[in-house]
Amino acid sequence: MTSPIRTERDGNVLVIVSDNPPVNALGQAVRAGLADAIAKGLADPDIEAMVIRCDGQTFFAGADITEFGKPPQGPSLPQVLDRIEASDKPVVAAIHGTALGGGCELALACHYRLAVPKAKLGLPEVKLGLIPGAGGTQRLPRLVGAKAALPLVVLGNPISARDALDIGLLDLLTGDSSLEAEAIAFARSKAGQPVPRTSQGTANQDGVRDPAIFDEFRVTQGRAMRGLDAPNAAIAAVRAAAELPFAEGVKKERELFVGLMTGTQSKAMRHYFFAERAAQKIADLPADTPLLPIRAVGVIGAGTMGGGIAMNFLSAGIPVILLEMQQEALDRGTAVMRRNYEASAKRGRMTMAQVDAAMDLLTPTLDYADLADCDLVIEAVYENMDVKKQVFARLDEVTKPGAILASNTSYLSIDEIATATQRPGHVLGLHFFSPANVMKLLEVVRGAQTRGDVLATAMKLARTIGKVAAVSGVCAGFIGNRMLSKRQEQANKLIMEGASYWDVDDVLLEFGFPMGPFQMGDLAGLDIGWHRDPAKVTTVREALCAAGRFGQKAGKGFYDYDSARQRTPSDEVRAIIADFAAKAGHTQREVGKDEIRERLLYPMVNEGAKILDEKIAQRASDIDVVWINGYGWPIYTGGPMFWASTIGLETIVAGLDRHGLPVSDYLRKCAAEGRTFD
Repeated sequence: MTSPIRTERDGNVLVIVSDNPPVNALGQAVRAGLADAIAKGLADPDIEAMVIRCDGQTFFAGADITEFGKPPQGPSLPQVLDRIEASDKPVVAAIHGTALGGGCELALACHYRLAVPKAKLGLPEVKLGLIPGAGGTQRLPRLVGAKAALPLVVLGNPISARDALDIGLLDLLTGDSSLEAEAIAFARSKAGQPVPRTSQGTANQDGVRDPAIFDEFRVTQGRAMRGLDAPNAAIAAVRAAAELPFAEGVKKERELFVGLMTGTQSKAMRHYFFAERAAQKIADLPADTPLLPIRAVGVIGAGTMGGGIAMNFLSAGIPVILLEMQQEALDRGTAVMRRNYEASAKRGRMTMAQVDAAMDLLTPTLDYADLADCDLVIEAVYENMDVKKQVFARLDEVTKPGAILASNTSYLSIDEIATATQRPGHVLGLHFFSPANVMKLLEVVRGAQTRGDVLATAMKLARTIGKVAAVSGVCAGFIGNRMLSKRQEQANKLIMEGASYWDVDDVLLEFGFPMGPFQMGDLAGLDIGWHRDPAKVTTVREALCAAGRFGQKAGKGFYDYDSARQRTPSDEVRAIIADFAAKAGHTQREVGKDEIRERLLYPMVNEGAKILDEKIAQRASDIDVVWINGYGWPIYTGGPMFWASTIGLETIVAGLDRHGLPVSDYLRKCAAEGRTFD
């Protein structure tokens, strides 16, 4: 086989080039080729310096994911990097695109680092429940200092080349088109000089002088690190770089790395890494399915959801026609969109010029006829079948042939909605999650007659607007809300039986969710969908609304809220719940947290099994993608279906049986056969 690594000579400089598309991943052939090329440069007396660069769109963007879970093949990346650093001839990394993970570690092992201004560098291993394992946690602090290294290693977010230059990670920024030439000239200028080895750097002494920086960082980043093992291991590794000699620090890094690699969190997060990619693949849809052009998008409804949906497309540079029925609602909606953009600008996430550019792509209208040339129209109107069918019938009249018509419905049948049109093949669901301009998940609902090119276009468009998409078939609530309804059903029953509603919430917080069901109700607003008749009280929620307890916006809902929106259980709510329980004949009892957790989560898994059995979801990992991105399921458990397989499907079945809850035939069969869902 032809090696992905080749060498080129430029006088006394050997240029080592990787050509391993698409991202120059550091697979075995690349590692071996690099080791051979370095050896070649060292053995040639006419070579006085070396440059490592990459063809294609990027520098080495990380490990080869196809090697995950397989027996390692030498040379290992640490061995290759040690050989690079040990060279007594200067080695220069010429970086474009991204230098991530092992790619960043490789750059650190080189003696000098140059990059184009648009390059990004980072160590994102914590996103997979790991830490860098090829010396990155030890070389980086020695080069830039422990304080500058902590965010890169612990949080895993890449930084720009300019920021990398500021902290000392880079030696020089080059022109966009002159990277190789400048790297060769730079390498030549260093020929014959002693080489600086990162492992011998002393910037890590800031961690010796001020050891409190590690604990302070842990405190300030506590929310981002909550429940995760890898960030704490990353802090320990960076601290080791300040307290131990390089060789001992590398040994400590390896111990921490192996512990994480064999732990359940990294397995779960690596599962999710592949799950997100698998979700893009539709089993019965050829990869070469032609895509429909999306040059302009219509959005019906300028409320919170419609405005948020529109912002996704505007931010991606796609013009939007925003339709409302009343001028006041239209003006209010567009004003909210601008304020949201301006808030992002104040936080430094975009410039005011970008705010203006996005808003300039927006055309507000009160006339359906203005949607005539849209390639895609998404309705975000009231969740009522009759209303939605009226909207789709009107769209069928005014939009051009071939336009895709999408509903943002969260529960209703796409197939029934499609009957209001003469083009059911061009109808599908695009279920955004609120706030739609922030939440990553997009459930793409495939109707019985949705055409393949329409579905493929929607999936590609999801990536264009920065969403993580998963395909769902048609059923009430699709994947996410169908499973959520089972959790809410049990939450409501538990508080009738004697469980404290704050215990129900706290159990999910302890599991890793950002909030529990009653907190979520308060945040969303308990009056959403309320009939507005204080005299008609049939549920706890209606009783709370009748008492003016609408949630956080009213300062009281299930909880009482202070000025900082900190929650406190309410005596009034306890009395309301106790009254409802008594009238329903429920005997109050103590309900332990184990029972609460099992009754909230196990029925969700059971419903997920039914969703798989009914072919509503293509694969179990798609369900995990939905719940991690749309509902806050903790990523370090891998999602509901992976988590269930981790604790054992037989455990789920036994728990459901113990609590007298339904068990689907498919779940019971999988458990009996000792299978996992995938």
